[in-house]
Amino acid sequence: MSRNQKSLVRICVAAAISVTGIIIKYTIAPKEWISWIIFASAYIIAGYDVLWKALTNIFHGEIFDENFLMTIATIGAFVIGEYADAAAVMILYQTGELFQRYAVGKSRKSIADLMKIRPEEATVIRDGVENIVHPSEIGPGETIIVKAGERVPLDGKIVRGECNIDSSAITGESLPRHIKEQDEVISGCINLDGVIYVSVTGTYDNSTVAKILDLVENATAQKAPAENFITKFSRYYTPIVVALAVIVGVLPPIISGNMSWEYWSIWVRRAMMFLFVSCPCALVISVPLGFFGGIAAASKRGILVKGSNYLEMLAKAKTVAFDKTGTLTKGNFAVTKVYPEERRREILSLAAIAEQYSNHPIALSICKESVPVQEAAVSEIAGKGLVAKTSEDTILCGNKQLMTENGVDCPDATGGTVVYVAKNNEFEGYIVIADELKSDSRQAIAELHGLGCKTVMLTGDNATTANQVAEQLNIDTFYADLLPQDKVEKLQQLKRDSGEKVAFVGDGINDAPVLATSDVGIAMGAMGSDAAIETADVVLMQDNPTAIATAKQIAKKTLTIVNENIIVSILIKIAVLILSVVGLLDMIPFGMLVAILADVGVCVLAILNSMRAMYVRKRIGKIKLSD
Repeated sequence: MSRNQKSLVRICVAAAISVTGIIIKYTIAPKEWISWIIFASAYIIAGYDVLWKALTNIFHGEIFDENFLMTIATIGAFVIGEYADAAAVMILYQTGELFQRYAVGKSRKSIADLMKIRPEEATVIRDGVENIVHPSEIGPGETIIVKAGERVPLDGKIVRGECNIDSSAITGESLPRHIKEQDEVISGCINLDGVIYVSVTGTYDNSTVAKILDLVENATAQKAPAENFITKFSRYYTPIVVALAVIVGVLPPIISGNMSWEYWSIWVRRAMMFLFVSCPCALVISVPLGFFGGIAAASKRGILVKGSNYLEMLAKAKTVAFDKTGTLTKGNFAVTKVYPEERRREILSLAAIAEQYSNHPIALSICKESVPVQEAAVSEIAGKGLVAKTSEDTILCGNKQLMTENGVDCPDATGGTVVYVAKNNEFEGYIVIADELKSDSRQAIAELHGLGCKTVMLTGDNATTANQVAEQLNIDTFYADLLPQDKVEKLQQLKRDSGEKVAFVGDGINDAPVLATSDVGIAMGAMGSDAAIETADVVLMQDNPTAIATAKQIAKKTLTIVNENIIVSILIKIAVLILSVVGLLDMIPFGMLVAILADVGVCVLAILNSMRAMYVRKRIGKIKLSD
């Protein structure tokens, strides 16, 4: 029997005894000691663990917690003869605790489902023999076999075979993806059919699945400002409440001079009500539970949030800044124009000499069009281009700034990323390389606008190309011709000018400085990217811009729920506290129960409200794009 089931049985038994006691009290009217035994039995069954925790915490120096408040309040109720109220209070309190454990368990289940991606074994080929070992025992360069129905244990590249894989646990994408020889595959995905042979590219500790699990396991370590406030608040709030309850129970009889037991019992009863109402359970439980639910909701969609503080920052961010290449565009560069066209082959060959050692997408697109004709000593000028020296010539290949600094006069060009080529400081021509927009980039920008965000693009491309992309996507503002350090300065300027939180979205590979500078850094399409997972605060495991709006929506809803819980809990408690102190609750039948409902009832409502954070509907498709 689970803990929740045991608690439910205890609550039901205690409630049945209490109901029996109330019936006997108002029908048979037994002697008081009989009523005491009946309600004390129900009280002990329902709350023995609360009494034990209160006692042990006192010896550990942790006096002022909710267990202590419940204990002294209910014992005080017994002292003044409110046996039924004391038992009912403990039963209601345990009911609230049961709701809390259920809600936390449901949130944790969402996380636990993700934790199932952890591989326990892998089949590695050694000396031509298949060996089943733990993934941590396999090193880079070894070949593993992944059969149909098995989970990919390590990151690698397929060397033989093809199959369909289910990557929903990693990326949140529901549709399978077909992979074949030479394709990369990440750990945590499930092979749906076929057999693939994978050459391992890294150790288990550095694999995608290990990084994801580490993020998820430590997600609750970073507390949001709202959580820190509640923690500090309850630390000082509880002893103050106890002191005020003592004042309420003791001071009025002393001041009035009426020392009769009847008069004392009235004020002691009000003090007990004061303690019931003032328990900070609703705040202490519901605030972290709300953030935990939001983190769980995000993880189910392939959005990994490193802590509730980043979730709150994302909710508050009014500006979202984007890198362009690989974030809003596919990064699939292709040569679309060579000027002058009649010298196409010669210009591409010169550029290929400079670009042949680079893995940059622009370099790869140039080398794809032409094979370099000779070797060269190549040096990179950060943010400007390359200088290649052969045995006969010096070749410049880069942007206009590189040409200007070397005294090369060249014409302006538009239509994409322009790579100028010069030989021995003489202009030879230029190559225009265009990058294709991602299919849902425009939708993502529209959804962010719908969520009240301003959008900004920071790019190293020239102003003409940046303007074309910004117009196509309806981005509010763009800044072009930015070197990596310029992007950092521009982001800092955006934060200063707006005075609000600014999020930055990049591909996580070359945007680490900007990701670190922003209030919340979001790495998109970061499967297997060390830079993304290490630097970013939020990691989107799918290469899908609309996931940014989904993350923002989850964050906003979570913060709204947390604020609702704080405001409603405090307002109800203040109202009932006033009613209890001035004696209005004394006029209500079972006024003590009304007081505890102000605590436990509000707590249950706050917990149920927090669980809403786990269920966020996607906005995709809900915002219509204008033509």
